Formats: sequence, C-alpha cells, structure tokens
Amino acid sequence: MKAGAGESDLFSDSRFPILHSRPLVAGVDEAGRGPLAGPVTVAAVILDTERPIEGLNDSKKLSEARREALYPLIVERALAWRIEFVEPAEIDHLNILQATLTGMRRALEALSPAATFARIDGNRLPKALPCAAEALVGGDAIEPAIMAASILAKVARDRRMRELHARWPHYGFDRHKGYPSPLHLDALKAHGPCPEHRRSYAPVRALLPVEAD
Repeated sequence: MKAGAGESDLFSDSRFPILHSRPLVAGVDEAGRGPLAGPVTVAAVILDTERPIEGLNDSKKLSEARREALYPLIVERALAWRIEFVEPAEIDHLNILQATLTGMRRALEALSPAATFARIDGNRLPKALPCAAEALVGGDAIEPAIMAASILAKVARDRRMRELHARWPHYGFDRHKGYPSPLHLDALKAHGPCPEHRRSYAPVRALLPVEAD
C-alpha cells in the first residue's frame, strides 16, 4: 500500500482478490474548481461493502478534523482508490471544466481493480471512460462512494495547498486554500501571481503584464 498521507505526488491503492462477479461501482468527485491557485483534485473510490465506513458524508458538510479522521479509513478499507491532481498549467490550457473531466477520466482509468460502473458527481460525464457511468447531481449527498471520493479529494487538495504555503507563504494558501478570499486578493495585488496561480482566471489575468501586439 502506498502510505504517506499528504504527499503531493499522484497516489493510489487497491485491495486484492475479489469476486469478478461482484459489481464494482466507483464514486468520483472533485475539489478545487473555484480557487485562483493550485490544482483541481479528483478522486475515484470503490468501496468494499464488507468493510463499511461509518460517518461518510459530503466533505463540505464535515469538519476538517472529521475529514482527516475518515481519510485513512477510506484508504485502508476501500477496494480501490485513486487521487489525481490537474495542475494550473493544464487548467489554463483546457479550461476548468475540461480539466476536471480529464482528471475524472484519469482517476477511473487508474483504478485497480477496475470499476465496472461509475457514479460521477455533477451533471456532466467525461468522454472515453473505461466503464459505463452516470452523472449524479448532488451525488456527494446520496452516494457513499462519491462521499468517500469527495473526502479524499478535499483532504488531498488541502494538504497540497499547505505544502504550497511553505513555498509561497505571503499568499496565505494555508488559510484560504487558493479561493478568492479578501486576504488572497489583497496578497495577489501586492505580490502579483506566482507559478501556482491559474492565469486563465480573471482576477489573476488582470494582474499579468500586457503582451505587446
């Protein structure tokens, strides 16, 4: 098993021998579409019905302490899980929607064992998925596998933003996690964008040097 909760690298893990006749349903969710800096983070999780996890919920409805407590339980008990970071440069190249959908596809493709079906939070499905799938609006409130994915994505992204704070402390990434809070906007105006800022987002783009024709 990959250990290291909190690494910035891509990571995943899977359980072993399972019955091939058992449906393997993956939940997929993301964290970080709205921030001005840092990656959008996507997770896919196949839960093990024989190893239930109490207390799963939409990550936004859980305290940070509760999310951190659930994270290792999900990693330990899930049949398979994967976390993908889509970095700012790729977000700028693709746009945030396509970057998110790309991360979802990559996360599903990396699951081992592979999912036979996926439930994806939201109203859009990525193209060329490795299995059948459905988009589920509000899925992080009703589907346990999506709840688990939302927790992995949120915790992993928050940890990444704390790592970025150590490199770029004057932006306060550890506090606002890259979202456009007054603190962040003031720091952005004072210091200009750093390499972790999404240059396609209007508040960042407005501070970039004007290119000559």
